[in-house]
Amino acid sequence: MLEMLNDPNLRWILFGSILLGLGNGIVGTFSYLRKMSLMGDVLAHAALPGICIAFMLTGVKEVWLFLIGAAAAALAASACTNLISRHSRIKQDAAMGIVLSVFFAIGIVLMTRIQHSEYGNQSGLDKFLFGQAASMTMGDVYALGGTALAVSLVCGLLFKEFKLISFDPAFGRGLGYRTAALEYTLLALVTVVVVAGIQAVGVVLVAALLITPAVAARYWTDRLATMTVLAGAFGAASGAAGTWISSGVSQLPTGPISVLAATALFGLSALLGVRRGLLSKLLLRRRAKRLWMLERQSNGDAGIAAAKGGGSARSIAERGRIG
Repeated sequence: MLEMLNDPNLRWILFGSILLGLGNGIVGTFSYLRKMSLMGDVLAHAALPGICIAFMLTGVKEVWLFLIGAAAAALAASACTNLISRHSRIKQDAAMGIVLSVFFAIGIVLMTRIQHSEYGNQSGLDKFLFGQAASMTMGDVYALGGTALAVSLVCGLLFKEFKLISFDPAFGRGLGYRTAALEYTLLALVTVVVVAGIQAVGVVLVAALLITPAVAARYWTDRLATMTVLAGAFGAASGAAGTWISSGVSQLPTGPISVLAATALFGLSALLGVRRGLLSKLLLRRRAKRLWMLERQSNGDAGIAAAKGGGSARSIAERGRIG
């Protein structure tokens, strides 16, 4: 870990991965509770045609241009999903699956066309499929830091409102809250963190870094505030672990390793989580069974004692009548 801090390149990758995981974990908490897990995947896959179109229009391989194109395509995919689900009988999850497949297929077609065209600097464009954290610079880290800070501030300021629409949006509408505006705000935050993570993790895996830390945090607590903090911490730890492991092994990508680290945290949480972990449930079940057995035994002893006491009183009464 000290070697990473001493190496400037690895230091930027480490800080960028930590900030990326932090922002994804915080926003992913509300996305998970709103049952928008698949939406993050839709936005990530829909970003690919935006990246390709941005390159075809400009002919320049600039990260900020790609991110603008990815954000525009992600917003278009979100709008298409809402239109399909609202103006047809197709449910939202099916609409998201349709939009994800179509946009990703368009992106693959455009990328294939670029690779077989006369563009001279298209090499490396496919890195956005699986990410390339090693290409992050100090400017990228500042951008990720600003994104994580902005996302955290918005989630903190609108925590009560996001909590309301996550559990009971109808009650929120009854109280006068503009739930539709809040839902679009949350969707915009998901879009921002997904687009920000494309360079490091790629369009294929960034949705996993959005949802997995939040699901892992759910096993440890029933309080939303604690879950949000834990999800951010798990996301940051996943990014740090991915950078540390990939720096020790050559030709090992940081993004996929970060996702695997988040998956490992999820596995440990599912096994050892205080509230919902398998071990906790097993211990609680055994304790409940033991208490039930003790209660049953005590009731049985009380019944036997009552039966014995009743028999003695009845025999005394019979003897009195006979006498």
